[in-house]
Amino acid sequence: MGAVPRVMSTQHPDNVRQPFFCDGNVMEWEDEIKEAFYVYSHLKCSEQLWDYEGKEVDNFVVKKLLSRYETYFRKKTLGEDLRLTLRVPNPAVEKTEGKVLVETLMSIARSSDTASLFYERGVVPVFEVAVPMCSSEKDALKVRYFYRNFISGIENNVLVDEKVKDWIGKIEPKDIGVIPLVETKDAILESDAIIKKYLKETKDEHLRFWIARSDTALNYSSLGAVLIIKTALDKIEKAAEEMSADVLPILGCGSAPFRGNFRPRDYEHILRGYPSVHTFTIQSSFKYDNDEEEVRKAVEGIEKKGRGKPIQVEEERIMPVLDKVGMAYEKEISLMADMINRMAAYVPERRMRKLHVGLFGYSRSSKGIHLPRAIKFCAALYSYGLPPEILGLGALGGKDIEIVEEVYPNFRKDMATSLQYLNKENMKYFPREIQNSVARVLELGMEYEENRPHSTVTRIIVKNLEKQMPVEEDILRAGWIRGFLG
Repeated sequence: MGAVPRVMSTQHPDNVRQPFFCDGNVMEWEDEIKEAFYVYSHLKCSEQLWDYEGKEVDNFVVKKLLSRYETYFRKKTLGEDLRLTLRVPNPAVEKTEGKVLVETLMSIARSSDTASLFYERGVVPVFEVAVPMCSSEKDALKVRYFYRNFISGIENNVLVDEKVKDWIGKIEPKDIGVIPLVETKDAILESDAIIKKYLKETKDEHLRFWIARSDTALNYSSLGAVLIIKTALDKIEKAAEEMSADVLPILGCGSAPFRGNFRPRDYEHILRGYPSVHTFTIQSSFKYDNDEEEVRKAVEGIEKKGRGKPIQVEEERIMPVLDKVGMAYEKEISLMADMINRMAAYVPERRMRKLHVGLFGYSRSSKGIHLPRAIKFCAALYSYGLPPEILGLGALGGKDIEIVEEVYPNFRKDMATSLQYLNKENMKYFPREIQNSVARVLELGMEYEENRPHSTVTRIIVKNLEKQMPVEEDILRAGWIRGFLG
């Protein structure tokens, strides 16, 4: 197990272009095996997330990688030079996926047998899993203890006349690392408490801790997500010092400004915005909607850059702004939910994914609002010519902007990036309240330059949608212009 990577490749389907190794319009399981090899060998990224949450997955990934790309993996040891990190279902939230968790944890031990046979010595290729939608330390601890007690822990049980380990072989690893992944406002703002309780229980000196960016934005607005995350990172640093532990935050960033504004050409502004984050996710758009050499240089640049201290946040000043934006955002979303869902139905699929309930469903279901996942949500609104980043901002005043910029120095830059995709002409299709909100945002004096080609395409999209004519190709065209799908 080498140094913890600063870049993690993930399988989030936010890309417009498909990579050369994908045979069709949708990446399937076999393509994802090729993707893992491509990420390691071509992009020089040393960590790939293998996602069991919300999609069907190839459970024999280690065996296939080692057998198909033997020459490469003879030189680079999986589990030492390279990491394969699993994201597993959380039975506390996805009860029907509980048995998938059990199968996945058992596959860790099977993969160790495969790798040890391949390398002719004891090698553990997978030793860490991420547990999504953690609401407390218990969600992560249950996965850790289940592995210890019911996977590796069964070794010494006796069956008839011999121990399990003599019958099926020793089980390695004996223990696994667990990465809690927090996605709701309450959980993210309580990250410090979750970390302290987890470390107090495990006595670990190191912990990777993942904060979601996309679903946080979907639930609480783009600005809300940034304020929540920056507040949490400040608190995490203090918790790490208190526990005398090395806590390494992971931030899930996408290419759309709404989901992080993280791209190879301008990656340094994200590092400046989140100096204490250790690992940044590079998602499908980052990898495939940009020049390969540019992506490789960005990965190398991020790996070389050291971590800093988090931006200090005065929570009592931020919370009123956060609440104000959140309330306005929620109201605006409720007015547009049907429009968003209508357009999202035409956003092309990029990967094989199962039907998966997004967090918006959990947090808003009592109010009857149902939305697509964050990527399709973004793609739908961009296709209308309404950048989702500006939702909720109409509630802000001048002094609020000053408070925001103290902790979010990239605010105007991110707004300029998103406002270029605003199609003023298309605003007539939206409810009057939305039109008024957009007008108030523009009165805040954000400087931007309209992307005319994008406005032309979004005008065509909305007209064709009204006429019930095909819009899928134009949705992709608009994505090509932006450099990401959603």
